[in-house]
Amino acid sequence: MKSDNVVWHQTAITRQDRNKLHGHKSCIVWFTGLSGAGKSTLANALEQRLYDTGCATIVLDGDNVRHGLCGDLSFSADGREENIRRIGEMSKLFVDAGVIAITAFISPFRHDRRRVRNLVEEGDFVEVYCRCSLDTCEERDVKGMYKLARRGEIKEFTGISSPYEEPEQADITVDTDKQSIDECVDHIITELERLQIFKKTQLNEAV
Repeated sequence: MKSDNVVWHQTAITRQDRNKLHGHKSCIVWFTGLSGAGKSTLANALEQRLYDTGCATIVLDGDNVRHGLCGDLSFSADGREENIRRIGEMSKLFVDAGVIAITAFISPFRHDRRRVRNLVEEGDFVEVYCRCSLDTCEERDVKGMYKLARRGEIKEFTGISSPYEEPEQADITVDTDKQSIDECVDHIITELERLQIFKKTQLNEAV
């Protein structure tokens, strides 16, 4: 849906200008996976690596966003859909600003992830699937959420009482129950280079 009586205002500085300033292409790096699969950990580790080499980045984390922008939303199907819609629109703004927007959301439904992909130009949305077995996620259970879900104290919990739809063709897949954090980040950076977000030589020169 769009508001009535509004006109898009074209800015003097373009996305291409900002990309040139930052020395890399802007994009959305969208981490998806079960709770406990390592999305937030990897998102922050990736940002640290990119930040240290001079990239313009920001991490948008699921829990953090629900403290403010999406604090009014429930975890119902409708609430989750609106949560991802808002994050998608905000991520698009960061892409226009020349920033690599790194997001960490369960985002369990394919149609929601597809809608965010369709918001931006082809190649601007990089889906990173944090593949991890449910057993391992439950063993980690950093927040104690799986135990509550198993007892029925949390309704519509992804992986327990609500489905998680695995990506059918993720741009990048990391096996977080088999690979170390550094190995996962190394693989992601290699793949981002393959997708022409930046060149490793650019990162090395910025150190």
